[in-house]
Amino acid sequence: MKKIILSVLAVVVVAGIVVLTIVRAQSGYTKVYTGKVVRQDLVSTVSGTGQIKPKTYVNLGATAFGRITHLYVKEGDKVHKGEVVASIENVQQGANVEGQRAAIAAAQTDIASYIAAEKTQQANIEHAKADLEQKKLDFERAQALYKDGIMAKQDFDAKKAAYDLDIATLAQSDAALAQAKAQTDSARGHLTTQEATLRANVDLLGKTVASAPFDGIVTNLPVREGETVVEGIQNAEGSTLMTLADMSVITAEVKVDETDIVNVALGQEADVTVDALPGKVFKGHVTLVGDQALLRSTGQATSTSTSGQEEAKDFKVVVTLDVPSDELRPGLSTTAKIVTAHKQNVLTIPIQALALRAPSTGKTGTGATVQAASADGAAQKQQQGVFVVRNDGGKLRVHFVPVSTGITGTTDIEVLSGLQTGDEIVTGSFSVLRDLKDDALIKRDTTPQTTTTSSSGSGS
Repeated sequence: MKKIILSVLAVVVVAGIVVLTIVRAQSGYTKVYTGKVVRQDLVSTVSGTGQIKPKTYVNLGATAFGRITHLYVKEGDKVHKGEVVASIENVQQGANVEGQRAAIAAAQTDIASYIAAEKTQQANIEHAKADLEQKKLDFERAQALYKDGIMAKQDFDAKKAAYDLDIATLAQSDAALAQAKAQTDSARGHLTTQEATLRANVDLLGKTVASAPFDGIVTNLPVREGETVVEGIQNAEGSTLMTLADMSVITAEVKVDETDIVNVALGQEADVTVDALPGKVFKGHVTLVGDQALLRSTGQATSTSTSGQEEAKDFKVVVTLDVPSDELRPGLSTTAKIVTAHKQNVLTIPIQALALRAPSTGKTGTGATVQAASADGAAQKQQQGVFVVRNDGGKLRVHFVPVSTGITGTTDIEVLSGLQTGDEIVTGSFSVLRDLKDDALIKRDTTPQTTTTSSSGSGS
């Protein structure tokens, strides 16, 4: 029994000595996570959220007052250009058109009668001319006979009177023809007026029928058959029959944070995902970058806002999809990842490896505490850098090395100067980097690292 107790005590003493040795050996060391500086392709992206919108859509409004008699479509239906989608009661408009057509037919008949009268008057003129020619010859013979004393004065006067009467008759016929032509011209003028009135009435009748202005889809149908609609008058908005969207060109209208908008430009590629279609990615290009800042809380432009409070702002960005899909619907929630920069085979380090430190000093202390840097973070009068691991006589020490950086990806950032491929650097943890001192002894931590990385990168 005594031997057993002694053996146990011996084991405990040995274990204590081993533990004490390990503790002493590790005193003064800081456990850190490390990584290597590597070369790789780097993509800088900016994310924005919004909704799917057609490039072209229209609110089809009522253009006549009345009751809806027919709705030929329902929400979600596809329509073609010129297709009738709704009609409004048109009894009065139809009667006006028919009455005007009858009036035009009557006017055309009047014109035909006036033209016939013209022809009659023209014939009368020809007859009067022929008769006048005969009377002229008779008068000339009578003059000769009268001069020779052969014809009595009474007979001569009768011939002269007959000749003068035919001259007057011809003049009367000419006046009658001119009057007939004037009546025809007047009738033609009235016909033109009647035809203009008919076009106006046909237009009013056509306004009781709503047609699709382009190929598209019905996205909203706020009315039903039997309801009464009104047309817009001056500043009063009329009734909306339906909303049509041209889905041949589909866009993702998203909002991008003000800190990222400077990196977004027209023509940049983008990957668009839709919450309702998980796993599908739609390729697109930036086609519009808004100039107006929008308040995040209200979506109102800052130029029209009366609020004096400072708050976060966004900018509108429109991404046009390269290949539209029939699965997409207006209003679907979407996220666009816009590629703002793309570099191949560049020197990179993890974003979380960056730290901020007062220049020309690697020591922490009052006013010069090291802070872990975020992708876009910067501290006044501090420089960014990384802690490089060096083997110092068999011991691992870290040295703060200032670096300059380029574009920022999702989890990595480009290094322009200060490091070389293969350099070992400290990558975490955040709490360690915050307080890590230059020339400190470190020990590699081999336990799995649990860090939170940025879900999207922004260009720097």
